[in-house]
Formats: sequence, structure tokens, C-alpha cells
Amino acid sequence: MTLTEKRAWITLVVTVVAYTVYVIVITARVDGRSLPDVPYAGPLLTTIVGAMVAAIVIEIVLSAVTPNASRVQDVRDKEIHRLGEYVGQSFVTIGAVSAMLMAVVEWDPFWIANVIYLCFVLAAVLGAVAKVIVYRRTMPEW
Repeated sequence: MTLTEKRAWITLVVTVVAYTVYVIVITARVDGRSLPDVPYAGPLLTTIVGAMVAAIVIEIVLSAVTPNASRVQDVRDKEIHRLGEYVGQSFVTIGAVSAMLMAVVEWDPFWIANVIYLCFVLAAVLGAVAKVIVYRRTMPEW
């Protein structure tokens, strides 16, 4: 398994775990209030930063544990990375447009922030899934 494939797996697992933790923390804080009244900024920022730090630490640990793993990227690795990024970027755009429309109609900042976070999560997860699938199979022909 190449380093780029490991990165895809790390991104997939860390993103899903971080977002799940965020949802659990927010739903635990509801306590009879409506969702927009729940303090969300701290958990949102903590899970985002925590996911980034965790991904970096896991990659460093895996690199130390498997020093003989291939770090060379060939053309196929670059194409797989590009394909995964294309798959994921559509959700970044969907999130940005959704957030803009929600701001225009003056929705609560809770919903705007959460739609952006969800779309970032979907972009990372779907991009990583696409990369993992292509690593296990062949590149699609366009």
C-alpha cells in the first residue's frame, strides 16, 4: 500500500470519526432546546482541528512504523488523487452555494455553519472513498 493510499484511508476514517463525535456532542447538548440554541462553535472548531491534528499524527506514526512503504508517486497515484479531488470538490461548491443562499434569506448561523461543515465532510469522505475504490480497481476510462 502506497503512502497516498494510506492518506486516503486516514482521511476517510478520521473524518467520519470526527464528524460523528461532533454530532454526538451537539445532540447531547440539546437538553430540551432547539438546535440553533445549542452552543456549537466550540465543538465544531475542536473536531475540525482535532481531525487535522489526528490525521497528521496518524500519518507520521504510520510512516515511522512502515519505513519501507513506497513514498514514490507515479502517474497512477497522481491521477487517482486528481479524480478523488474532483469527486469531492462538488460538495464544497454545493456547501458554499447553500450557505450563501441561507445567509441571503437570513437563516440562523447554526444552520449555515453546519451545512458548510457537512459539505466539507462529504467532500472529504466521497473523495477518499473514490481514491480507495480506484486503488483497489482500475482507473475509469474517460
